Amino acid sequence: MMRKENWRSWKKGTVILFSLLLVASLLLAGCGKTEDQGSASNNATLGEQKSESQKSETKTIRVLMGLGENEWEVMRNDVLPAFESKTGIKVEAIQVEAGDVANKLEAQIKANKVEIDLITQDVNALSGLVARDLVEDLSAYQSEIPETVIQGMVDAGTFNGKLLFLPYRPNVEIAYYNENKYAEYGLQPPKTWDDLLKQAKFFKEKEGIGRIAIKGNLEGDNVLHIFDFIKSAGGDPYVLNDEGSVRAFEFLQELWPYLSPDSKKANWNFMNQFIATDSVYLGQNWPFGINVIVKDGGKKEIKAYSGWAGPVKESHALGGEVIGIPKGSPNKEAAIEFAKFLMSKDIQEILVSKLAWPAVRSDAYGKVEEWQKPYFDAVKNALEKAEPRGNVSYWDDVQKAILDAFRDVVINGAEVKPTLDKYANQIAEAKTKAGGK
Repeated sequence: MMRKENWRSWKKGTVILFSLLLVASLLLAGCGKTEDQGSASNNATLGEQKSESQKSETKTIRVLMGLGENEWEVMRNDVLPAFESKTGIKVEAIQVEAGDVANKLEAQIKANKVEIDLITQDVNALSGLVARDLVEDLSAYQSEIPETVIQGMVDAGTFNGKLLFLPYRPNVEIAYYNENKYAEYGLQPPKTWDDLLKQAKFFKEKEGIGRIAIKGNLEGDNVLHIFDFIKSAGGDPYVLNDEGSVRAFEFLQELWPYLSPDSKKANWNFMNQFIATDSVYLGQNWPFGINVIVKDGGKKEIKAYSGWAGPVKESHALGGEVIGIPKGSPNKEAAIEFAKFLMSKDIQEILVSKLAWPAVRSDAYGKVEEWQKPYFDAVKNALEKAEPRGNVSYWDDVQKAILDAFRDVVINGAEVKPTLDKYANQIAEAKTKAGGK
């Protein structure tokens, strides 16, 4: 027989042992459960990693553009999502001003760390990119350009027989006029230089102030207007003292006293304002004014036509933007796909109807609203007479010489030929220093 105290010890030990076994069992069950949970967690992690891996396989191109707020709205809401949906290629679009593009690209190329796949650039700011060898030769993609694309835009992107830029967005100035004011005086918009001068004198006499404006702000806008006048007279702005250039400056000098004083401030922005507030009855500006003045401003009496001709022809400086692929682009073929997409008829129609951009192709005006049609007829007529400004490595010297000549001759009344001879020599010297390119 077991003694009472031994029984108690045995019972106590048994309870302890049972408790230990129970705890161990629970721990094992817990460990098993933890392992299962760990496996599930690991599987989830692997799933996430797989998802991230799949994401990394989605190609992303980085694009530099210089756009206004409303232009970005259309690009990000209509154009980019459509491209991503169609191709599966993501687009990271970055705002960069045209003047900063070359320096940004050059820094990346020198560091052998190119992160940009595509740029859009002003047709009148290409020489720096070409001179510094910053863009790919795209001659192999010439066949990707639609047949209906404006030839001048192809020419603007061709250097020494090589296609370095693809066409994308043309631009040309048109003439806006106040139909009510012209009807009030029984006038029609001027078709020639003679008409332009007569009407400038007429408005100045009738209203005591000039009502016709040109961009005479001694900035880049001013240069393009001077180009138009020189070429309309058969001259060469890069020569500046030839017969056509002299004739153009003589005419501008005669015209200047009768122009609106707003001419001294008129640029791409203020010209719209002057026309919309009836300060100016006739002035040239870019087509985006169609939406700004007529649609948003409600000025339905503002009409447009291509403009006036000089003694030789009607000429307009071809502006706009083209597409370039930086040297060493990490996603060149994807970038080419985006370029083709921007040239497509559907996208060009969106840009025309929503932004009042001229189309780079002649068959992309199908979605223009009825009220817009007369304005885009003016745009198309102007584009038919548009000429590329041309890109030279010594452009800064050319621009300064032309603006200085305008200031001296047109604004201050200096003698035309001797003054143009002076500035023509400056251009010739700059050309020589640049090796004639």
